[in-house]
Amino acid sequence: MEEIEVVVAHGERATLRVGDVFLKVDVDQTRTDVEVEAMAMVPIPTPEVLWRKPPVLALAALPGTALGRLGEPSTASSAAWAAAGAAARLLHDAPLPPWPGRSLDQIASRLDGECAWLVTNGVLSADLVTRNRRVAEAALRPWTPVFMHGDLQVSHVFVDGDEITGVIDWSEAAQGDALYDLAILTLGHEEHLGDVVAGYGTHVDLDVIRAWWSLRSLLAIRWLIENGFDPSLPGCEFDVLRARM
Repeated sequence: MEEIEVVVAHGERATLRVGDVFLKVDVDQTRTDVEVEAMAMVPIPTPEVLWRKPPVLALAALPGTALGRLGEPSTASSAAWAAAGAAARLLHDAPLPPWPGRSLDQIASRLDGECAWLVTNGVLSADLVTRNRRVAEAALRPWTPVFMHGDLQVSHVFVDGDEITGVIDWSEAAQGDALYDLAILTLGHEEHLGDVVAGYGTHVDLDVIRAWWSLRSLLAIRWLIENGFDPSLPGCEFDVLRARM
């Protein structure tokens, strides 16, 4: 009999694995709508949709292993990281999805609120928050929208040797900034930024990628804490912010 593995679970959604099938349970079916539609549109490998019966989406497991994990050294080759950059470029060159992403004003407003919460609640020092808020400013500039994955964490990219076998978790896909995807992919893995950029194959502004590291970390910390995750673990969001000092 197959065992049930809880991959991730919090108040909004849960992902279970039973053998070679992943069961995603989400209280917000619009996220699942986005995930299914995005996977049908993109020019890179994605999991096969086996069936859908709200609130459950069943997906086939991808071959290979995750490119890495936040807070852990990646054992993947430089070529695999470069392949991830090339896959991101294919995605960003694809026709835009019909739905928009967050606007600059929305991101800036949320950033202000999260920074205030971090300081008011004593989660991080005012100096650390202020410094990273200043670094994050470089990301808040106009961009030409691309088809953005929106949550291109290193654990969402699967590889077999040096080849990309697929990318998972498309519920945040939207029109957005290409450099945001590259930043999320390399968050906590700065040593592989050069490999990713080489695979991406065109000039990118590294200061903007570093700005997105700060911005994304500042935005994520409260959600992580409130949902039972620990951003203070080695190599995770607190360390990402401290590295900007």
